[in-house]
Amino acid sequence: MSPDGTAYTLSGPVDAPVVALIHGLGLCRDVWAGLLPAFEGRYRVLNYDLFGHGQSVPAPEKASLTVYSDQLAGLLDHVGVDRAAVVGFSIGGMINRRFALDHGGRLSALVILNSPHDRGAKGQTLVEDRAAKVRKQGAFSTFDEALKRWFTPEFLASDAAGPRLVRECRSQVDPESYAQAAWVLANGVRELIAPDPLITAPTLVMTCENDTGSTPAMSRHIAAEIPEAELSIVPRLQHLGLMEDASAFTAPIIDFLERTLK
Repeated sequence: MSPDGTAYTLSGPVDAPVVALIHGLGLCRDVWAGLLPAFEGRYRVLNYDLFGHGQSVPAPEKASLTVYSDQLAGLLDHVGVDRAAVVGFSIGGMINRRFALDHGGRLSALVILNSPHDRGAKGQTLVEDRAAKVRKQGAFSTFDEALKRWFTPEFLASDAAGPRLVRECRSQVDPESYAQAAWVLANGVRELIAPDPLITAPTLVMTCENDTGSTPAMSRHIAAEIPEAELSIVPRLQHLGLMEDASAFTAPIIDFLERTLK
């Protein structure tokens, strides 16, 4: 546990480049379990829980992308790391973009996974309505419909462990922290569109073909706004494809990092 109450693990070779992992809204660091073995064989992996999620304490102030960005910067200070490649999923891919703007000198590479961008008026209203429902009815009020967006029907029908792990993570969240984070997910994209100054770190942007909340079109727009960013669209899968088929993510991410972190 860091001084600000962030729960984390640090694993992998001590002399390897550092890769930090940021999970999504209502989740926890355990969602990376399927990717960790591949990462830990090559990198020093910093895996942590966002404020109010998993085993971390609530944020010391009202949640924002900058509060979460500063959480990561403080954690890097605590473990004695100057620079890291930062892999962020969903809201984590918003936080690592904010980190690139706030703490760019500490970023060696950026990997943005299944993360939203300009949703358009209709899509923005939809996600704001979900955030309002969470505020009024609690963290599980949108859960069952979310599972259908996040996993393929075949995976949900298979009784795989992934959905159970997601439910366990959701049960750990601090209710107020979750409501605030849901609002950040809904509204934080506005400060990331057409970033000024430009994000200049080597960047890989990924999403899944059937991710309805972080669509391929959104990922193309994110990549277009970051000079020389690479883009990868994973076929068939939905929002939590990284839990459904970890290898579909580890292979392109490691290929990118191996070329970048030389």
